[in-house]
Amino acid sequence: MAQLALKKPIIFFDLEATGTDTGTDRIVEIAMIKLHPNGTRDTYTKRINPTIPISAEATGIHGINNQDVKDAPTFK
Repeated sequence: MAQLALKKPIIFFDLEATGTDTGTDRIVEIAMIKLHPNGTRDTYTKRINPTIPISAEATGIHGINNQDVKDAPTFK
């Protein structure tokens, strides 16, 4: 695997949602990896209660269901 020649940290992030419509669907998970020039990593993952149902299609893609986020904080 090739190494990145970083001079500053870089952050990669991923969002999972209740579906694929960016106008109406909501975020259910935010994940980030911060890669430092020395090769160390910081990770962060947060589940979010979207206050609307997660579609079966979305659950089939990311594996997060309504039960998984029922007690999570809402996105404000």
